[in-house]
Amino acid sequence: IKVTTTYPSGATLFVEGQEPHGVFVLMTGRVKISIGSANGKVIILRIARPGEIMGLHAAVSHTGFQATAETIEPCQVSFVRRDEFLRFLHSYPQAALEAARQLSASYQEACVQLRSLGLCDSARKRVARFVLEWIESGDRREDGVSATLTLTHEEIGQLIGTSRETINRALGDFKNHRWIAIKGSTLLVKNISALEKLVGDDVHSSWTSGEAEDSGIAEAYLDGIPMLVLACGIRGDTGKAFQLHDVDQLAIVRPVSKAQFRAEQGSQIYETVRRACRVARS
Repeated sequence: IKVTTTYPSGATLFVEGQEPHGVFVLMTGRVKISIGSANGKVIILRIARPGEIMGLHAAVSHTGFQATAETIEPCQVSFVRRDEFLRFLHSYPQAALEAARQLSASYQEACVQLRSLGLCDSARKRVARFVLEWIESGDRREDGVSATLTLTHEEIGQLIGTSRETINRALGDFKNHRWIAIKGSTLLVKNISALEKLVGDDVHSSWTSGEAEDSGIAEAYLDGIPMLVLACGIRGDTGKAFQLHDVDQLAIVRPVSKAQFRAEQGSQIYETVRRACRVARS
């Protein structure tokens, strides 16, 4: 009941909103599943791997495809017509159970992704998780585990919810720590335990040896997210000395912010915040 076809990298299997005529079973290779907006913004929901049935929800519910499927490397894909697929599920309860398990797994994966994006996982942590997941089917060598990286940095950003610049910084940081090496399209992970520790660490890690707050401002700045940072100092008219008196907070955020403002008096706060908001939105 299936027809197997070999597709090159970059081939589109189905498009978001298209009426489903059947399901696609991925035999070999990897396929990116993505959704897009009218202004051209793209979010990659997940990367399908061999054994997955793509378009399963649309075929079962008889609704349009929820996403677009595009190969990111040469793939072998089997196509099964919708009526034959549904008849097969009715005839073989075990197959229907497996289909239900895959739908459940897709839901669970979506929950994990939402948790990562919505509950403040640092971009660095998300990149580390992506690297570990990508090498699951890689080749083990004496110096680590290698895999062919078929996604661009922009596509990785679309998958984990950050910018290409942030991906560059994270991978560069991993290379500086000698956790990974990248040569052409070959990704070599030398220190898996270091990445696993980063992913498993609930502490919001900073990008460098600087403050975590500075890191968060930098990530928002590179991702084009408007952010207004309000910082308070310590009174200097009490005759007491505090370490914070020696810290120039404006100098700390200057490299990763558009502008900095200082309100010397309480009466200046309102107008200063208004000016900062205008700059943040620009």
